[in-house]
Amino acid sequence: MEPDNSLQGLRATYFTLGCKLNFAETSSIARQLADAGVAKARRGEPADICVINTCSVTEVADHKCRQAIHKLVRLNPGALVVVVGCYAQLKPAEVAAIPGVSLVLGQSEKGSILQYVQKHFCESEHGVPTPGAKPVTDVFVPSCSCGDRTRFFLKVQDGCNYFCTYCTIPFARGRSRNGSIENIVGQARQAAAEGGKEIVITGVNIGDFGRSTGETFIALLRALDSVEGIERYRISSIEPNLLTDEVLEFCTSSRAFMPHFHIPLQSGSDEVLRLMHRRYDTALFYNKVSRVRELMPDAFIGVDVIVGTRGETAERFAESERFIESLPVSQLHVFSYSERPGTAALRIPHVVRPEEKHERSQRLLALSQAKLHAFYECFIGTTRPVLLEHTRTKGVYNGFTDNYIKVEYQGRGCDNSIQPLHLTKWNADKSALIAE
Repeated sequence: MEPDNSLQGLRATYFTLGCKLNFAETSSIARQLADAGVAKARRGEPADICVINTCSVTEVADHKCRQAIHKLVRLNPGALVVVVGCYAQLKPAEVAAIPGVSLVLGQSEKGSILQYVQKHFCESEHGVPTPGAKPVTDVFVPSCSCGDRTRFFLKVQDGCNYFCTYCTIPFARGRSRNGSIENIVGQARQAAAEGGKEIVITGVNIGDFGRSTGETFIALLRALDSVEGIERYRISSIEPNLLTDEVLEFCTSSRAFMPHFHIPLQSGSDEVLRLMHRRYDTALFYNKVSRVRELMPDAFIGVDVIVGTRGETAERFAESERFIESLPVSQLHVFSYSERPGTAALRIPHVVRPEEKHERSQRLLALSQAKLHAFYECFIGTTRPVLLEHTRTKGVYNGFTDNYIKVEYQGRGCDNSIQPLHLTKWNADKSALIAE
């Protein structure tokens, strides 16, 4: 097939906010445009096309999206500014009203961005339509790309059927759906052919995989594990009620799945979990984490926590904090609750004051730092396999061990290679371990 060079000579810049799934989708958009001749703008170089992939998980996320849009409009005068993602889906009119925005695409239209860009440049049509606001379809749009990073991000699932009371994701991304195992394995093979060694499996609720194809998540993992050339897989995030013993036992004995799990908790109070409409309690969560530790003692375990939700009284937060402190986990990802229009949480009494949210967030962030520091300390003096990535500093490589410890290493010709390295000490700002 002849390459499509209809946009030859144009330059684009990309900005992504939010989850790993967004980064995967931005990379796929960049690939679409690159295949049509669009080059990536260099740092400081004005772009003809700006693509902003947005998040809307909190009001803070919305604010960051607006800031990013204003900045890119300012830095790239006259550019075609395309806004996609959850914020664009949920609040298209608000996004379209931002000066300089040319095009707003909802989730269902994201995969067709090339057509809109070609229409703008090839037909010289200014005042491009602003679709957005259309219902999310049940179509699964595949995505597997690495962007600027060594690791590939493979989208296996999209949407969510859970409707937790605080969350807008089902409205932004639609119902749970997925690609077929055959197609997803094909994308993994393509990543291997392009030199990829590590793939992060992404989605909104990946443990729900198979809902639209009649397949299962464990069958997907087994099929991916057999792809030659891919040496590492990471499961980006999985609900605790879907992290089955079968999945854990498979990861323990698999060829390429790493000892690394990200499990959303959201609250350590059973009453708050009930108000959130989460599908587990603290006993189930503790058992899952303990099972991971039993099977994979060196595993990195990350946990999402939301503070200040409606109904989180001081007593319930104290209960949550005690529970989280008792968990043998490696790191917390702490979010402050913000009210989202249309969510059932708005009917829950007891609103937490902003200053209380901040204080609770700071306490859990300090707890997270202590847990992460203790986890890293356990591995100083050990040797672990590290996938090294390119860096802007000549001769200095960053990378991650199999169990997700960040590493700094000085060497040559190490980009995209897995090396057994000895972890010796902390770096200067204690954000990584020095390796030799």
